Amino acid sequence: MLPRPRGGKVASKARFPMTNTSTDPFAQIKAVQREAWALFLPMEVHTTIPAARLVNFAGVARGEKVLDVACGTGVVALTAARAGAKAAGLDLAPALVERARQNARTACVEVDFVEGDAEALPYPEASFDVVMSQFGHIFAPRPVTVTAEMLRVLRPQGRIVFASWDSETFVGRFFGLVGRYAPPAPEGAPQPASPLLWGDPNAIRERLGSRVRDLVFERELMAQPSLSPQHTRVLQESTIGPLAKLVASMANDPQRLAMFRAEYEELIGEYFDDNSVRQHFVMVRATKA
Repeated sequence: MLPRPRGGKVASKARFPMTNTSTDPFAQIKAVQREAWALFLPMEVHTTIPAARLVNFAGVARGEKVLDVACGTGVVALTAARAGAKAAGLDLAPALVERARQNARTACVEVDFVEGDAEALPYPEASFDVVMSQFGHIFAPRPVTVTAEMLRVLRPQGRIVFASWDSETFVGRFFGLVGRYAPPAPEGAPQPASPLLWGDPNAIRERLGSRVRDLVFERELMAQPSLSPQHTRVLQESTIGPLAKLVASMANDPQRLAMFRAEYEELIGEYFDDNSVRQHFVMVRATKA
């Protein structure tokens, strides 16, 4: 059985780290993420095919213990469970965890989904054969912390596998556009690392370092169905947390909002073909040394 972070004897802090909101400098950012990413539910269908590719890329085998970090609605964990793995998933957003549990019930598979912080995974060391994340752990504000946690709960010779966006294609350019229009951060507030660095091979090599071996990169493509660039923008404004937050921040500046929307639709148009938006991503796999 997979270790369950709820119930039973309380383990030591060293083995079951918990987020301390009084000392975590990113507690406020995580609180915003917890609510904002709840909007993502309608987008889960677009991530199911990439989830299968990631599970295949990971080489998940029957009976292996698999953890899906920042699991969202659980598409990776459920795919692994249907392949015979003993799967668990963790996410910061309660609404996404509840949806993941509902998905597991619908698929008639058992997956241990819990609420939790990717920077403080509530599992003992060396609990899993495979630790995975699909476009999730990249939003943890401290890469050093989340990397250490993912490797801590991974057994020696186990596999760390994840999918991420790069800065040069559609999603990376989208985040760049959002950043140009976003209000400035409060003076002195801690700044999270850019999620796009998780798509940079050099940054990944530096973050994983000598703790892993057999590092492999593979590029993939996700096609998001859409009737037009305008349809894509409207859908994403209601489902992508950072975008919804940005649009809300410009509610009293319709001219600036119109400029942003025009730029965004132009960007979407560059990747729009045959009623779909091309979204390139990177898959990464390594073995814990």
